[in-house]
Amino acid sequence: MKIIPLSEGSFTVDATKKFIPFRLSEDEMTARPQGSLLVQIQPFLVVTSKDIILLDTGLGFNQHTGDQLQLVQQLAENGFQTGDITKVLMSHLHKDHTGGMINPATGKPTFEKATYYIQEREVAYAKERGAPSYDFAKIEAVFSGSVELLKEDTGVIDGYIHYSVTGAHSKYHQVFWIRENDETVFFGADDAPQYQQMKHRFAAKYDFDGKKAMELRTQWWEQGKQEQWQFLFYHDTRKPVATPGKEE
Repeated sequence: MKIIPLSEGSFTVDATKKFIPFRLSEDEMTARPQGSLLVQIQPFLVVTSKDIILLDTGLGFNQHTGDQLQLVQQLAENGFQTGDITKVLMSHLHKDHTGGMINPATGKPTFEKATYYIQEREVAYAKERGAPSYDFAKIEAVFSGSVELLKEDTGVIDGYIHYSVTGAHSKYHQVFWIRENDETVFFGADDAPQYQQMKHRFAAKYDFDGKKAMELRTQWWEQGKQEQWQFLFYHDTRKPVATPGKEE
């Protein structure tokens, strides 16, 4: 499998849930509001023998003028067009993961030939909760395209993509394993957002169930070490991909 990180850049985010661009070589965290977190926004492309898979869709950031999403520009720079994507796997529907689901120029699904895989209960929860974490109005148009609503706590997509609802970072957050030819790619999204969080036990206050997230990270890292998983870190500013054992 081929893994391509599609970074939108680094941002700080505080209790307002507003994501402000942050230049790692120039900006200072002390200048940002107290309690701000520094994160990368980083969807991933995974190319398998069957599919071209996009894992989450970013913030919808555009550092240039016009309506072109930076995510789409990143794809093009790596030789892919929006129509090449066959599956979009959504971990959850927080704003920093859903920004690229809809093309701002057309109001239609950005990845016009892809099937979007979304946890059904997360859809209902996003509608119910709303701002500041969710903005359902900006993603509702995706349901005019090809969408498969996942209904179970665990399941398999096309025989080789496994998913599991954790309820850790958010109430119906789900994680994915892509398994092909003795390789396993694991995408924990915001349950396992950064490399250092896998190595240090702590419960984050911003998680729906911080203790569960902490325990799951320990469990996944140990299992990943035994089975040589490749971990994809959506919010890591320095290490987007890591394999335990090889990194320590």
